[in-house]
Amino acid sequence: MGFVANMATLVLYFLYVMHFDVATASNTLTDFMGSTFLLTLVGGFISDTYLSRFTTCLIFGSIEVLGLAMLTIEAHSKHLHPDPRGKSSCIHGGTATYFYATLCLLALGYGGVRGAFPALGADQFDQRDPTEAGALATFFNYLTLCTTAGATIGVTAIVWVSMNKGWHWGFLMATIASFISFVVLAMGKPFYRLQRPGDSPLVRIWQVVLLAIKNRKLPLPENSADLYEIGDKESSALAVAKIAHTDQFRFLDKAAILLKESKPEPWKVCTVTQVEEVKVLTRMLPILASTIIMNTCMAQLQTFSVQQGQLMEPHLGTLKVPAPSIPVIPLLFMSILIPIYEFIFVPFARKLTGHPSGITQLQRVGVGLVLSVISMAVAGIVEVKRRNEFNKTPPHVISLFWLSLQYGIFGIADMFTLVGLMEFFYKEAPVGMRSLSTSFTWLSLSFGYFLSSIFVNIINAVTEKISPSKQGWLHGLNINKNNVNLFYWFLAVLSTLNFGVYLLAASWYKYKTNDPADSEMELGATD
Repeated sequence: MGFVANMATLVLYFLYVMHFDVATASNTLTDFMGSTFLLTLVGGFISDTYLSRFTTCLIFGSIEVLGLAMLTIEAHSKHLHPDPRGKSSCIHGGTATYFYATLCLLALGYGGVRGAFPALGADQFDQRDPTEAGALATFFNYLTLCTTAGATIGVTAIVWVSMNKGWHWGFLMATIASFISFVVLAMGKPFYRLQRPGDSPLVRIWQVVLLAIKNRKLPLPENSADLYEIGDKESSALAVAKIAHTDQFRFLDKAAILLKESKPEPWKVCTVTQVEEVKVLTRMLPILASTIIMNTCMAQLQTFSVQQGQLMEPHLGTLKVPAPSIPVIPLLFMSILIPIYEFIFVPFARKLTGHPSGITQLQRVGVGLVLSVISMAVAGIVEVKRRNEFNKTPPHVISLFWLSLQYGIFGIADMFTLVGLMEFFYKEAPVGMRSLSTSFTWLSLSFGYFLSSIFVNIINAVTEKISPSKQGWLHGLNINKNNVNLFYWFLAVLSTLNFGVYLLAASWYKYKTNDPADSEMELGATD
């Protein structure tokens, strides 16, 4: 809840409290969000290798609460604010140190928790039980629904308090809410299925790559059964779910060639399962890459749309809605549509396709990518209307709720893509890499946010040179003199091209197949 609320308000906090200009406020937020989601890899790696997912959540949760407490203190203390008469975007000395230390702690805490928490929840479903295994997709839907419900409270109640009672009160509410949530999580420990950390995923990957290079001149056996693999009894004892051999990336199979004079040792030969783990992760990369542009679009909605909303009519009857609360529109759409999707669409689609989830995870992601294109096109149209009306004499301010069109469409897109990616990365990942793999969902978000900052800078630089006014599309403090609409349409075109790339990647992907003899090992690493 606090995460989404802060995301919605921070861009205005940067503008009006830290006195950043429009582009710097936008880039600071997207860089912060990008760092947050990139650090999910840290949480995922640690929970797969060194600590349980439960312990990882509590440790990084404590860091998150500390960061929120520091942000509350900063908002309350004027001594930690830059001089409003100084140069825009200029903070230095102790103020800068405290400001960036706070953002770093928040990013580390937020990222670490999100790297471990989805896999912790999914671990509670026994893949050996058909009923529980079939409920995994439902879990990810409900995880998104609960997150959406908390975020709705965040962008309404917390944002209203921040804008009307003081920034420090809003941040304090987020701090208390986060603290309570982690206390509740800790109290549930006796009821959880806790996964034991195993071998380092990075070491296992490196072993395959190194041995494949070392054995590159060796011929592959004609029969893949001649490649080295542990037996069923050893697999059961080690709690390793074997993965069936595939014909993609055959050069990696050379890591599983056991020479006659060699003994099966970790740095001399890899198992077929270990090789297939690397193949699975390699096949995932194009899927990951082709969802980055969508998250770049989301980053723009979370920055420029809030700035647009500041110049729009905020009243709905007698109710005044703060601009940072406009993300409540997609959240409400998602809150309504997730149960409809789960209880109506999935059973109907299941009858047509025979797939337990109604449609495959990759089909679900594809629907979201198409909707993101539509959202960006609509965003450009709405901005043209807003700016044209504002520039009339006398100026006419259109309703803030025009932004609900682009937000609503993107909310539906996010419902399809985010849940589809989480389920895809969890189900397809090897058992010992599930936290790290699930973090790929957030890694896509991270790259999307960083790419957003890069696009803003590049578009500004290029359009300054080609524009007759010598001002970029996103130049300066006055959004009414910018061309945000052209930037939105640029993203719509880019998203269309990206969808074509995704279709190629999805059609090329081969879903993982577990060895039937080892189907019972799926949760062998839990207790």
